[in-house]
Amino acid sequence: MELGAFSVSLAVQDLAVSRDFYEHLGFTVFAGDPAQNYLIMRNGDALIGLFQGMFERNILTFNPGWDSHARPVESFTDVRDLQRQLKEQGLALEQEADEGSSGPASFIVNDPDGNPVLIDQHR
Repeated sequence: MELGAFSVSLAVQDLAVSRDFYEHLGFTVFAGDPAQNYLIMRNGDALIGLFQGMFERNILTFNPGWDSHARPVESFTDVRDLQRQLKEQGLALEQEADEGSSGPASFIVNDPDGNPVLIDQHR
């Protein structure tokens, strides 16, 4: 099962303070908009998203259809197909993508310890 590009989405208290901290670790801003309370940062192939006031918890994030540089990949498994596969395996989803839609969509499944895993397709 290919889930796409991986990043960690961090629920931060202060976007500017978090940005400064991760810049000290060698991360640079890759995308996002501070005016909308989020930044995506990169250090090599490592990606983190900083989100102020958007999430209650940190989230493991996968993006079907993207590589680690947020470039489209030629072939990928649609988020709705991934959702169906996980449901067929008996996993309960916290939030589901609309099976009748196409294009961008997402779903959330929690791991056994309650950590949210977001499968978020932007194409």
